[in-house]
Amino acid sequence: MFIAYSGSVLFDLMVMVVVVLGLSEFYRMSLPAERKPERYAAVAVGGLLTLVPVLNVGAALPALTLAMFFFAIWFLFRFRDLHSVIHHQALVLLGFLYLPLLFGHLSLLHRLPHGKEWIFLVLFIVMLGDSAAYFTGINFGRRKLYPAISPNKSIEGALGGLLGSFVGALFFKYGFFPELSVGDCLLLGLGLGSLGQIGDLFESMLKRSFGVKDSGTLIPGHGGILDRLDSLIFAFAPAYYYALWFFQPLGLH
Repeated sequence: MFIAYSGSVLFDLMVMVVVVLGLSEFYRMSLPAERKPERYAAVAVGGLLTLVPVLNVGAALPALTLAMFFFAIWFLFRFRDLHSVIHHQALVLLGFLYLPLLFGHLSLLHRLPHGKEWIFLVLFIVMLGDSAAYFTGINFGRRKLYPAISPNKSIEGALGGLLGSFVGALFFKYGFFPELSVGDCLLLGLGLGSLGQIGDLFESMLKRSFGVKDSGTLIPGHGGILDRLDSLIFAFAPAYYYALWFFQPLGLH
């Protein structure tokens, strides 16, 4: 309901809030307790970086450059331990690329013609793919997909998830978005479905690297907000560029 009826400003603020919550979890996992000032500063800067592209797309790169300079100077004069300082600064910058950059494309997607339909399309593709992967893996999973990162995932589940993503794209085309072709559904279903699974694995890798089971406790019984959004974070940016490059020139307004 929020996606369908909210205006651009309210939607952009919602995206910023989600990014701030996600960055809070990311830096809580990745940065030690003595880096709490850096955590707060990075979360604040990351939230602002999320809004910059929707105000002026051309300002996004300069804003990211300023953020790089700001934290380079910050860590230069607050290095604490020379053996870990570059590692900590790199994690701050990784957080900016992971959430304000990638997830921030959700606001840009929302502002395109048919933006709300594109967002729902991504949700259908990724979420139906997740559900199909789960049920296929439970019932038919035999061969491990990537046990070092996610021991419970299977190759059969991954393939079932891709099929589910394609079906989700087709369902959305015939029910809500007839401008899509079957070819679009195939490319987007398999492409975004694959990226959704990669996003899930990437977040699992982060958690294993940081030695945590869940990214946070925001959603009781389900972990943190990153645990819920991991499959979507890698999907919105490619969907935005697909819509921008292949649909805008066709005059689909």
